[in-house]
Amino acid sequence: MQSLYAFNGTEGDDLSKDESFLFHSLYSMYDLYLSILALLSELHKKSKDYNEKLQKKLLSTESDKNPNTKFQDNQVLSLITENTMLNDIIGKRKLNFWDLDFEYVDILFKAILKSDIYRDYIQDNEVFFKNDKQFVLDIYTEIIAPNDQLYDFFEDKKLTWLDDLPVVNTVLLKVLRKLKPTSPETALLPDLYKDEDDKEFAKLLLHKTILNASKFDEEVGKKTTNWDSERLASIDGILLKMALCEFQKFPSIPYKVTLNEYLEIAKEYSTPKSSLFINGILDKIVREYQSENRNYKTGRGLM
Repeated sequence: MQSLYAFNGTEGDDLSKDESFLFHSLYSMYDLYLSILALLSELHKKSKDYNEKLQKKLLSTESDKNPNTKFQDNQVLSLITENTMLNDIIGKRKLNFWDLDFEYVDILFKAILKSDIYRDYIQDNEVFFKNDKQFVLDIYTEIIAPNDQLYDFFEDKKLTWLDDLPVVNTVLLKVLRKLKPTSPETALLPDLYKDEDDKEFAKLLLHKTILNASKFDEEVGKKTTNWDSERLASIDGILLKMALCEFQKFPSIPYKVTLNEYLEIAKEYSTPKSSLFINGILDKIVREYQSENRNYKTGRGLM
């Protein structure tokens, strides 16, 4: 989608640059994912640091001498911090910039300590992996991900990361939810592509959407005469063209799968009303295909 949004050429242009931009964007997205894991690791280390400083205070209280260590003992955070493969990749790609930008770690750590999430967590005397996991999920969704200063930091670090954040957040939470105490180190390192076919699909979708852009524009235009033209020039228009490309050029993908996929993307990336707009247009197009017996799909059950 980003590649199509950035595209300003014509259907006859050489698409090699756009293809390079596509794959660069995907690798950049993975860098963001790794940098957030590095941030979680630094917050974990910070908790140990914090407790050690409490114990060394000259005028320490009893609670300072015996601080609650649930945060530093969190089993999920330990899996992240102690993951050798993850640490090697982060190091090689130079993504642990939190040592230099430590103020963001401090801001988030203080916000966590002040939160009801943390209070409830340390007051629970039960030590279960599922509780540790829920704590990490809660602090990420309620404190870390919505933090405006962190958002600004990512924008300054790499502009495209702002567009990547919704997808990366979704992937990260999915990975964390699947973690088990016995999970291998690779569980935190999902493949960028499921396989070579997945990578090839991304490239073909880009190429075929661009090469058929005029045709798709015309088809969408016929169904949107009462809609603001600016909407079609925005992300909504791009999503509609991508969906039409899947409808017509990828015979093995059922219409329903494409419809659901682009509705979800619209919810994440476009305006609040976009999913309704896109659903209405695509549903109308599919019904037209069916009434005119224009069958772009092969195989049973793909309508």
